[in-house]
Amino acid sequence: MTTSQLTQDQKPRAARREGHPGIALTVIAACQLMVVLDATIVNIALPHIQDALKFSTTDLTWVVSAYTLTFGGMLLLGGRAGDILGRRRVFMTGILLFTAASLLGGLAQEPWQLLAARALQGVGGAIASPTSLALITTTFPEGPERNRAFGVFAAVSAGGGAVGLLAGGMLTDWLDWRWVLFVNVPIGILIAVLTPLYITESKRHPGSFDIAGALTSTFGMVALVYGFIRASEEGWRDSLTLGSFGAAVVLLLAFAIVERRAKDPITPLRMFADRNRSGTYVIMLSLAAAMFGMFFFIVLFVQNVLGYSPIKAGLAFLPVTAAIAVGAGLSQRFLPTLGPKPFMAAGTALAVLGLTWQTFVTPESSYVSGVLGPMLVFGVGMGLNFVTLTVTAVSGVAQHEAGAASGLLNATQQVGGSLGLSILTTVFGSASREEAKQQLPDFMAHASPEQKAAFLKSHELPAPWGHEVLAHGISTAFIPAAAMALLALAVALVVVKVRKSDLEALSGVAGPAGG
Repeated sequence: MTTSQLTQDQKPRAARREGHPGIALTVIAACQLMVVLDATIVNIALPHIQDALKFSTTDLTWVVSAYTLTFGGMLLLGGRAGDILGRRRVFMTGILLFTAASLLGGLAQEPWQLLAARALQGVGGAIASPTSLALITTTFPEGPERNRAFGVFAAVSAGGGAVGLLAGGMLTDWLDWRWVLFVNVPIGILIAVLTPLYITESKRHPGSFDIAGALTSTFGMVALVYGFIRASEEGWRDSLTLGSFGAAVVLLLAFAIVERRAKDPITPLRMFADRNRSGTYVIMLSLAAAMFGMFFFIVLFVQNVLGYSPIKAGLAFLPVTAAIAVGAGLSQRFLPTLGPKPFMAAGTALAVLGLTWQTFVTPESSYVSGVLGPMLVFGVGMGLNFVTLTVTAVSGVAQHEAGAASGLLNATQQVGGSLGLSILTTVFGSASREEAKQQLPDFMAHASPEQKAAFLKSHELPAPWGHEVLAHGISTAFIPAAAMALLALAVALVVVKVRKSDLEALSGVAGPAGG
């Protein structure tokens, strides 16, 4: 390729049908919704997947983790790829890979086939998601129009998890568990067709790919999460548990060294020099860790304790989507006037309150008192934070690093969610085992012969003893979740310092919502 050809190829390519920002935003938001909800859409279908493919209970957790870990680990490389190769081109590549993986997952006949497809889905999502956020900066001019686009993107990112739970319940009840994967195929194809028509290509920036950084970060997080999951089953002194944690330390230290020496690192460490941006990453990491755990355990509670069907369980999460939208709308409208710190502080405080409330859940808790109330409080708090954190993280970043900045923000959300869920699962497992030991004498004294025979076969206590065990484990797991949110609150209050110049810098990106 000649220099003139390279220069020409680096120039932005216009969309074939310009002047349709609404369609362009719909395409970008549809991609983000599909990618985000796929982290949760399979949750309600997990029992059906286990029966169909004969997963063990331990291996079943990787149906979720295989996606979130590859998604979070490869997001950094995906953002960098968009900067170097062109965001529209990389966006389409990620969508097509995600769509193909969804088809393969739906056709899986063996557990390893589904896990491989889920990991491949994560890679496709990691390529498309950070590029979709960066495309907003390419497609929409600074000011109110870009602010509204950021608001839509953040609301979709925040509410996608709840939408996935509802969609998963409907598809599993009405069709089959495979449709939680098949549903992505027509949507992905439509996005791939519309993208070159309505989205302009970005300018390509010369650079290289930090493959070593992507691999060390991904495998480091896989080792760390595996260590926590292993500890929940085999204990903290188990050799594989200790070995996994040791490997995680080595790999993550190697990642830091690679990033310091790389010519074009996927995570430019200078981004952490700004205390406000660093604070947003810590807040996102902590809140995502708590949020993933909340969705996971509340699904268990409403289905196994309250006895909800998959569809009813999905409907039970709709109010949290509305709460997130309310919080996002408030922050979008008043962010230019008040600045980010009030919304970070108020949002994280509400998250702490909601999660603390959930530590009081018992088998006697109703949906309103044990689920709806704390979810609404938590949802408003997350809504206040998502727009604020998104805008703050990408503000003041050079155009050629917008993909890396947005990729880092998304990575902290996914990696934080995976890590948080593994930690909460460890706490849940320990608390559940202790409660089961306390319930066992009463069970043996009062259970029927049929119940005892079923227990000897499954090693799981039936209701009402099983409900006591599950509820105790869930309530205990929410204690570290609340602690994670409390850490986010401390960072919002102490670390984030907003000056007048910061407000002026934000005004160009987060102009008045009303225009």
